[in-house]
Amino acid sequence: MSAMVSQSKDDVAAVMQELGSAAKQAARALATATPDQKNLALTAAADQLRVSKDAILKANKQDIEAGKAKGMTAAFLDRLTLDDERIDAIADGLRAIAELDDPVGKTIATIERPNGLKIDRVRTPLGVIGVIFESRPNVTADAGALCLKSGNAVILRGGSDSYHSSRAIHEALQFGLEKAGLPKTAIQLVPTTDRAAVGEMLKGLSGNIDVIVPRGGKSLVARVQEEARVPVFSHLEGICHVYVDKSADLEMAEQIVLNAKMRRTGICGAAETLLVHRDVADVLVPQLCAALAAKGCAIRGDDAVRALYADAAPASEEDWSTEYLDAILSVKIVGDTAEAIAHVQRYSSGHTEAIIAEDDQSVDAFFAQVDSAIVMHNASTQFADGGEFGMGAEIGIATGKMHARGPVGVEQLTSFKYLVHGTGQTRP
Repeated sequence: MSAMVSQSKDDVAAVMQELGSAAKQAARALATATPDQKNLALTAAADQLRVSKDAILKANKQDIEAGKAKGMTAAFLDRLTLDDERIDAIADGLRAIAELDDPVGKTIATIERPNGLKIDRVRTPLGVIGVIFESRPNVTADAGALCLKSGNAVILRGGSDSYHSSRAIHEALQFGLEKAGLPKTAIQLVPTTDRAAVGEMLKGLSGNIDVIVPRGGKSLVARVQEEARVPVFSHLEGICHVYVDKSADLEMAEQIVLNAKMRRTGICGAAETLLVHRDVADVLVPQLCAALAAKGCAIRGDDAVRALYADAAPASEEDWSTEYLDAILSVKIVGDTAEAIAHVQRYSSGHTEAIIAEDDQSVDAFFAQVDSAIVMHNASTQFADGGEFGMGAEIGIATGKMHARGPVGVEQLTSFKYLVHGTGQTRP
């Protein structure tokens, strides 16, 4: 954190304007930074994360204790918690991003016109990205690294719940920038938990922010969409569905559903609704619900589910459109694939859906008619992650349909420009 920023904490608007101006200057430097410079910054930061592990864990302990005092749920505490393994994973993620191809300057397409003009479409950075996120401290590293790799400066505004953890991680990122001879202002962390800082970012900081990426709950995304005066990569809630078709391998289905729901209940790719074809419900529903309950998952079912599994609580209309982020699953029995698709179309947030089936026609219909950012076949929804897609990491899952959709990695954080080469042509 620069001295300039720390001297201006009492004036949120002034602090944010300074951040924006510094980020714009840093973006100009990053646009011409070499791949080696950016990669050195990332690998040095990864090494520093491991060196600073004790300090990061100490900072995280402050956040955890504060979260418990506020009555934070177990799922949210899990999102907030860091340990040796998770810090190592964050460091590994930085190295994975460093190993990716640098997208900046890459020629996407070449057009040769009859008049001799040669037109190259070339990837360019977006400029300055504002990332507003909530309780996950690892987003500090993921977002900072992805923006750096794609040649963008970034202003990070983490949630108050993860404030100390994010600051500790941010120090490692700035160490890497300094080591590579890049401006430390290329990755800035908003030095206040005042919500007014978010409002200033949404205004665009006098034209210095080029795009906003919200990563958090429904209320945060709603505020960003309502107030933002700059383009937004929307990351809406993850109301993810798994549909088990009558043609499914039931043993496979059980393993996938257990993983999709219970591997980590607090992530946006966790399954929130299970749809089961009626032809396999008599066998699958009692067995699977019992297996889920044994792992601590509460079941909320429709009348048909409750007839097969007595311990299920009745599902309300609200349950079908709720992102629990907890060990709760809504379960419904459907008559066929068409009914399953209709349910998904009505209640989905456009994030991730999965079908478990062996019948190609059912799979083809599901793939063609389900209009979510990610649609899966015979795989857990927990794979909805940029790292699992070979992107190294992600800045979020975009559920909108403009520019970026699905996991937002380094390529999705670039735009393009046209470079036109002539030999003296004039237009008649």
